[in-house]
Amino acid sequence: MDVLIVIAIVAVVVIVVLAVLAALIFGGLRSSIFFTVRTQENVIVERFGKFKKVAKPGLNTKVPFVETTTRPISLRVQQLEVNIETKTKDNVFVTVPVAVQYVVGEQNVVDAYYRLANPEEQIRSYVFDTVRSALSTLTLDSAFESKDDIASSVEQRLSESMATYGFRIVNTLVQDISPDQRVRDSMNSINAAQRDRVAAQALAEADKIKRVTQAEAEAESKRLQGEGVAAQRKAIAIGIAEQYEMLRRAGIENTAEQLLLMTQYFDTMQDVARNGRSNVLFLPSNPGTIGDMTAEIRNSLLAAQEVEYARDQSDTDIEADNRQGDHDRRIEAQRRQAEEARYSHQSAAQAAAGHAQGHPQGAARLPQRPDRHPGN
Repeated sequence: MDVLIVIAIVAVVVIVVLAVLAALIFGGLRSSIFFTVRTQENVIVERFGKFKKVAKPGLNTKVPFVETTTRPISLRVQQLEVNIETKTKDNVFVTVPVAVQYVVGEQNVVDAYYRLANPEEQIRSYVFDTVRSALSTLTLDSAFESKDDIASSVEQRLSESMATYGFRIVNTLVQDISPDQRVRDSMNSINAAQRDRVAAQALAEADKIKRVTQAEAEAESKRLQGEGVAAQRKAIAIGIAEQYEMLRRAGIENTAEQLLLMTQYFDTMQDVARNGRSNVLFLPSNPGTIGDMTAEIRNSLLAAQEVEYARDQSDTDIEADNRQGDHDRRIEAQRRQAEEARYSHQSAAQAAAGHAQGHPQGAARLPQRPDRHPGN
């Protein structure tokens, strides 16, 4: 009986112990011993606040009540948005949103966790300082053109600074440079005015090319038209000459002009009838006046010939008068020369006679020069 009681007591104790162990294992104790780490994350295990190890992804263990774990440290690429308000060289306040993409290296988890208390604020400080330093030396227009250079400067400085703390800068993006709304409106107005000016110049150049091309086309058309008219007139003249020659050989030379004019008349009337838009006639409207027109043409030709003959005769008479006047002037000059010679001879003879008679002064009176006669 006593043995049974002892066995029962032992069994109850064992059951209680097993229940307590089960409760500890499958309850809070299990969570104190075992823990899991997700992919692309690391967890630091500390023993009494001192670094013990880095737990990798998967199932890990720790000593309960002795070791503790830190928050998970992500190994994925993270992005930090930083909005910076600063002033450019030409005193324009702008807002620059910068996106910094960074990652913690797997071998640098300990430095990334222990060396920086707040890594995001540290990155913000570097971005603020770098962007403000860069924009202070650039005007607004230069800042828009140098956006990629600013991003490269920020990335270079962050990479050098944050590498010490276990962070690797993947990329730095300057998303925009946003000035005040009024400044943007002014810039848009300036750009619109410049584009309008370029458009006006392009339109003017196009209109110039159009006008020059049209003028060249008109000049070429007129040149070709003139050549065509000249060729037509030449062909007509050749045709009329051939027809006149044919009529002359046919023995109707006296009436050839009337026949040709009659033929041209009927051709013209036929063209007027064919082209209804013609409303001007350069020839009489009935055949009966062809003879009158022929007579007028013949009279005009004869009058022109008479005028030409009279002009030639007048020129001939003028030339004859000129030649006669030249002959008279030559005769007059010869007469004057003869009188001069005679006067000189008489003067010399009288002077010699005076000396011979004892007149030291020569002749008392000399004959008068021919050019001093009253008639001259």
